[in-house]
Amino acid sequence: VQHLVESGGGSVQAGGSLRLSCTSSKFNLNLYCVAWFRQAPGTEREGVAAIDRDGPTTYAGAVKGRFTISRDNAKKTLSLQMNNLKPEDTATYYCAADICGRGGVRGLSGHLYPDWGQGTQVTVSS
Repeated sequence: VQHLVESGGGSVQAGGSLRLSCTSSKFNLNLYCVAWFRQAPGTEREGVAAIDRDGPTTYAGAVKGRFTISRDNAKKTLSLQMNNLKPEDTATYYCAADICGRGGVRGLSGHLYPDWGQGTQVTVSS
């Protein structure tokens, strides 16, 4: 059973923006390290952005300066703001989470996250 739900995907032209959200009806995401991963057809899954329990963030080089991961602690949700989208950003985007204590760090290592959503499709046309 998947307890994470992604939303906000869609189709945009290059240069456009999308905002993805990750929510859970089971987990208090304020207590979790959370990351976004993506996978395009025929490619390996790659880490995009991560936010640790206390707020430090990690970004893949390909998205640094364009994507921002953030928490809304009041709503217990995670967001990924994606600006200046490029065709190479086209992929299915997944939210992943692992409960972690204060100071916990997971980064962009996918194997460290036991809980995953079903993904949301992002398509960027040139």
